[in-house]
Amino acid sequence: MIKKISMLSAIVILLLTASPAQTVRDSALLRYDREIDALIKQMTLEEKVEMLHAKHMFDSSGVERLGIADMKYTDGPFGIREELQPKSWTPLGLENDKATFFPTGSALAATWSAELAYEYGAAMAREARLRGKDMLLGPAINIQRIPTGGRTYEYLSEDPFLSSRLSAGYTKGVQDNGVAVCLKHYALNNQENNRGTVNVFIGERAMREIYLAPFKAAVTEADAYGVMAAYNKVNGRWCAENDVLLNKILRDEWGFAGMVISDWGGTHSTVDAINSGLNVEMPDKRFFGKALIDAVKSGQVSENLLNQRVREIMRVRLAIKPVPAEMANKEITSQPAQQQIAYRVACKSIVLLKNEGALPLQLKNKPKIAVIGANATQIMATGGLGAGVKTLYEVTPLDGLKNRIGDKAEIIYAKGYEPDGSGSANRFRKRSPEEIEKENREKEITAQKLAIEAVDAAAKANTVVFIGGNNRAVETEGKDRDDIFLPSGQDDLIRKIAEVNPNIVTVLVSGAPNDLNVVKSVSKALLISWFNGSEGGNALADVLIGKISPSGRLPFTLPAKLQDLPAYALGNYPQGRKGSDIFASLVSQTNPGGKPEAETAGNPVNSDPNTAMYSEESLVGYRWFDTRKTPVMYPFGYGLTYTTFKYATLSTNKTTYGKNDTIAIAFNLKNTGAAAAEEVAQVYVHRINPSVEWPYKELKAFSRVELNPGKSKVVALEIPVKSLQYWNDKRHAWDDDLCDIEILVGASAGDIKLRKTIHLR
Repeated sequence: MIKKISMLSAIVILLLTASPAQTVRDSALLRYDREIDALIKQMTLEEKVEMLHAKHMFDSSGVERLGIADMKYTDGPFGIREELQPKSWTPLGLENDKATFFPTGSALAATWSAELAYEYGAAMAREARLRGKDMLLGPAINIQRIPTGGRTYEYLSEDPFLSSRLSAGYTKGVQDNGVAVCLKHYALNNQENNRGTVNVFIGERAMREIYLAPFKAAVTEADAYGVMAAYNKVNGRWCAENDVLLNKILRDEWGFAGMVISDWGGTHSTVDAINSGLNVEMPDKRFFGKALIDAVKSGQVSENLLNQRVREIMRVRLAIKPVPAEMANKEITSQPAQQQIAYRVACKSIVLLKNEGALPLQLKNKPKIAVIGANATQIMATGGLGAGVKTLYEVTPLDGLKNRIGDKAEIIYAKGYEPDGSGSANRFRKRSPEEIEKENREKEITAQKLAIEAVDAAAKANTVVFIGGNNRAVETEGKDRDDIFLPSGQDDLIRKIAEVNPNIVTVLVSGAPNDLNVVKSVSKALLISWFNGSEGGNALADVLIGKISPSGRLPFTLPAKLQDLPAYALGNYPQGRKGSDIFASLVSQTNPGGKPEAETAGNPVNSDPNTAMYSEESLVGYRWFDTRKTPVMYPFGYGLTYTTFKYATLSTNKTTYGKNDTIAIAFNLKNTGAAAAEEVAQVYVHRINPSVEWPYKELKAFSRVELNPGKSKVVALEIPVKSLQYWNDKRHAWDDDLCDIEILVGASAGDIKLRKTIHLR
């Protein structure tokens, strides 16, 4: 049963949360403390405070006279941002700062590979070092609570276990290669609308088990050096001055030894922020400049605490060796080795949802292929608001098909529709009714013209490859989508195309879920190829022509309709009217008063735009659909290949386990088809007779297995019993629920192949 969380009860949770004894963890950062203490003794008060706020837009100060270098940050998490003027958002206009565009977060998650996440992080770090950067503002690891979230494409998954494995891999890859990560956005930044003002109310158990899990894994398993405090409030306190999040959980429980920086413009106080664990205010010094000096001099902030905040920064500074200025930006940022990693991630991320014999494409007799859709040529490295990549190159889907097919087929291209989204430059500009009416008339005329051209091209072709989906202006930081329907009239267009040519292969280039009811019904094959980086077009073409078998798996559930999702079904989202976005105002200085722009679609139970109730608690994504027995379009973990697999003979090393044991699982997996391919085998657990409430099942292990035709392999996986614990709200501690467990092995959350019951005692 889902219990509604009241504001009062959530505040009580915040006030009463007890912190277990401080964790002493062997962080690599702690080895520098003796050297740091000697340096701190030589610093003046002013020098210490200088280290706690921005120097420039993406720098904070060191102490030059003591040989302490400035800290240089760079936007990630899917490419190294171009160089900017020191105190503005204006690009420097360099040539050497062209970087590799890596597949975005949801694409990386679709690989279901911690190993690839490590390679991805390592590649990002190598490019950051070429640019002289010390800290990467990534990975972005918030849980995908709502599919309409503007940064769903940037985040990893709806599932905390999958997100945790990828977060830890990404973090290790970055830091093993000489750059610090900055995990973001800590915590509960699960929507973009009103993210700068919204107050998230959540029960402690759901917060711990779902939303904090990826951050915990990156800190405790991968020794993350940096964390970015989110814009929003959690249970009544701003994240940048939230003692529970920053001190009690992050530092005391997890043993985090590094530094916390604010999101840009996300600091709200001096004394509360520094006492609660914030180290650096970005991108200015409103609170951590003279105001902090005054607070120390007046005794409101102790110098011992100030020293500790400096010490936490210095640990990172000494662990990450600065790149001399004369060595930075001396060669092009994007390098072939990193481009190849981007290609491998893109290849293994593409998800095949449907295939009625249309794929791989048959190129005998030089067929005519109509490639239709604006996303066939749309650049995805930039767009909308927030971080983008000035990439050295980006292979679009049309480019990729031409590269790989050459003269083996005749390719006819038609744009089909005009892409939605006007970009960040005029996102918040007010327009008169006359301007809007004129724009709408022009759009209608253009849409009719493009549709006629697309239908004509389809009628002449043997096969239609329809490339639709969203773009980086539709999915953007600072604004959630109103719905998940395909933009720009794509559903209407593909219906018209189907009337003249039913042989349609649909590719959706999106970072987040879309409504697939129309495209699924008229397509012979259906794929998701994400915002897939510099090599995305080549990777897609290689899948379409059968050079490689698709092996991506959904990192989120694709619902039958948006209203089935828990935040929508319970009326918790959307909340009232949307105000000005904090970052958009910072960048463009538009709508500085923060007045509501427009009504948000939907009929929320909660009409307060600044209150987000997470009353679905732990039932996020597939947990909700499974527990409520609500049908979905495609389940979490779903994905087809060009072959078939058979699962057999599930076994465990014991039938009864104690709380300190590890469950060892083994089963046989065989490729029973004609193509080499990779299967992502998934292990879920279902509690049979628990003492507390649980979702119907939860992901607890997975493995990506490559098999040639006819070959088989014994897949061995482990589940520590401690990983099955729950957060006991009464004890404010992790606790065991020793019950009977059904081990579920399958190809997705909706396709369980093998079952076995074990006992926890």
